[in-house]
Amino acid sequence: MKNEMKISVRTLAEYVYKSGSIVSGFRTASSFTEGSRIHREVQKTYNEQDQSEVFLKTEIEYENIHFIIEGRCDGLLIKDGRITIDEIKSTSLSLELINEDSNLAHWAQAECYAYMYMEDHELDCIDIQLTYVQKSSGEVKRFIKTRTYDEIREAMLIMVSAFAPYAKWRLKHERNRNQSIKDLEFPFAQYRKGQRQLAGSVYKTIQEKKTIFASAPTGIGKTISTLFPSVKAIGEEHLGKIFYLTAKTTTRQTAEEAFSQLFDHGLQMKAVTITAKDKVCFTEQGICNKDHCEFAESYYDKINGAILDILQNENSLNRPCIEQYALKHKICPFEFSLDLAYAADTVICDYNYIFDPKVSLKRLFDDQKKETVLLVDEAHNLVDRGRDMFSSTLEKTAFLQLKRDFKGTNENIHRICKRINDCFIKIKKQAEPSKTMVFKEPQGELNQLVLEFIDFAEKELLSDRSENPEQLLDTYFAAQNWQRISKLFDDRFILYAEVQRNEVIVKQFCLDPSYLIKQAGKSFKSRVFFSATLSPIGYYRDMLGGDDDDYVVRIPSPFSQEQNQVMIQPLSTRYKDRENSIEPIVKTLIETIQSKPGNYLIFFPSYLYLNSVWEYWNHGNYGIPTIVQGTGMGDAEREAFLESFKPGGSGSLVGFAVLGGIFSEGVDLKGDRLNGVLVVGVGLPQIGFERDLIKQHFSSKGKNGYDYAYVYPGMNKVLQAGGRLIRSEKDTGTIILIDDRYLQHKYQSLLPDIWRRYGIL
Repeated sequence: MKNEMKISVRTLAEYVYKSGSIVSGFRTASSFTEGSRIHREVQKTYNEQDQSEVFLKTEIEYENIHFIIEGRCDGLLIKDGRITIDEIKSTSLSLELINEDSNLAHWAQAECYAYMYMEDHELDCIDIQLTYVQKSSGEVKRFIKTRTYDEIREAMLIMVSAFAPYAKWRLKHERNRNQSIKDLEFPFAQYRKGQRQLAGSVYKTIQEKKTIFASAPTGIGKTISTLFPSVKAIGEEHLGKIFYLTAKTTTRQTAEEAFSQLFDHGLQMKAVTITAKDKVCFTEQGICNKDHCEFAESYYDKINGAILDILQNENSLNRPCIEQYALKHKICPFEFSLDLAYAADTVICDYNYIFDPKVSLKRLFDDQKKETVLLVDEAHNLVDRGRDMFSSTLEKTAFLQLKRDFKGTNENIHRICKRINDCFIKIKKQAEPSKTMVFKEPQGELNQLVLEFIDFAEKELLSDRSENPEQLLDTYFAAQNWQRISKLFDDRFILYAEVQRNEVIVKQFCLDPSYLIKQAGKSFKSRVFFSATLSPIGYYRDMLGGDDDDYVVRIPSPFSQEQNQVMIQPLSTRYKDRENSIEPIVKTLIETIQSKPGNYLIFFPSYLYLNSVWEYWNHGNYGIPTIVQGTGMGDAEREAFLESFKPGGSGSLVGFAVLGGIFSEGVDLKGDRLNGVLVVGVGLPQIGFERDLIKQHFSSKGKNGYDYAYVYPGMNKVLQAGGRLIRSEKDTGTIILIDDRYLQHKYQSLLPDIWRRYGIL
């Protein structure tokens, strides 16, 4: 079997020569589009005989490995019979801070292209050039070296030999992985009803490079039913990588548990979990700077050894594992997890690493994406998460404060913040007295001022005198996001201003995230959107960027209607009637527990409503233990809440929780840990300015705007909350839906089939 390793020029050069410390939390690297623009500007200055974006490739045999190295050379310059390889780099740094030896990886890239060209054209000598462009000023600085063929060949062999240990591990791992996958069996004695159908649909989707929307009921085992066929597809060489995307920590843990079961059955695979930076930072400050954090110091000098160490010894690269090896090698655990994401076979992470333009994994090249499947768990959450990712806000007070802070110390920042503050004052006058104002078109003046602010803020943050003051840094990031979203702004967005006393907030609000979700995912081989509550599926296919030719599968519930006793209490829980509803809700709760003692969860549409009912319940002194979901609960508090639901108890327990909150999704209280669920209301989001904008937008597109903005998102929360009850074939319990709207056809049509046989209280 031939040991073949394909690698890009940039990956090879950076692997061998990237060095130094993590500079800071402030990153000045140009965006991909900005970098591309600067490249094009330089390439326009080339002479007629010069070439740009030249594809080059070479093959090298080293220690029984056949390396295929390829990439696109920025510039191939021809003058007086001499050839120059041009490597273009854009930077936010002042060019005075850049010297010939600032970045050896940049020279290494140029040397790779030089070697390829010299091999192809049998040259003895070549020039290599680094062209640095300061992205704000457009100023250019060049360095040039002349190299012989022997020098370039030696440089190339040094790089290949340094990369070889990782290449050897990679090739050996792929052989072991694929063999283990061939031998791998489904990790349970038998498939649950519907599991085989879902697994087969996912495999077919990957095989055919398609997108699928899968609605599969809670308790069927969706995680293993999507992961197992994806793993099998890697073994059959239909796939190279899996991204398992989640909205919540609980579903990430479920994915980790599924992999543990596969590892127990012999799977040899590397699965990394990316945990949020604020949760894994060893210093708990999040300041990535060698002066503040020893784990940032010399990070890039240590990372290759750390990656090889963990990959040679572990399969499950979860948070405890990553922290263990990060401490061993004294490196940042968060950056470590990001670097591992490029080496691992599977990445378990939040949606934002793929869909959010602020934080996506930029180094995942298109050829890697073409071999990657996106498994989007609880995909119904991606609609509102997408809106958040593609929206952006600016606040007047931030610029007013900076105007004051930099008076007399940085006149450029003082002046630009004054102009932006004046712009906000003008908007405030226009918005009064209604306090909100929708703009008919983007604000070109504000956008231009924000661009100028970014430029001045970058220079200040990079200067020796700057200690990265928090206010400037936060406002800089907000401005960058504003600029990024302004480039995406079209008729799927709306721009509005909101006045709150002295504060003015301007927001680019994404009404319909479907197009941008589709664009973010389209480079990947396949996309699998799945959820227990992807209903109505036409709505979710529309909102998640689906097409008419995408696959759709609806898996029927494996559970019987007899396992659920569903009751409807036709009581108005509308806002105006809530005060009158409190006593009947408490009475229903007491009667339910008295007739069937056990553990119950009762879900409310808001904390305000929850607290009103809980206070009334408390005054009744019913002697039934009660726990209440609080705002901003941490992991430990959340675990304690769930641990209160114990199996086999003789008494009863009531948990008060919020619809759409941390306990209404991804919570697995099997057996008699949970005996009943009560849902108060139909889950409709609170009527508000933004929801009404969404309603108006979709109504103008010929759709039912009210359903898109209110009904479908609301009922999804109801179905998720009710889905906490029946988790296996042996579970039984009671679901009580408290609202008279559940007797209307619209709401009944959105209920699962096994809830349709109901009684009325």
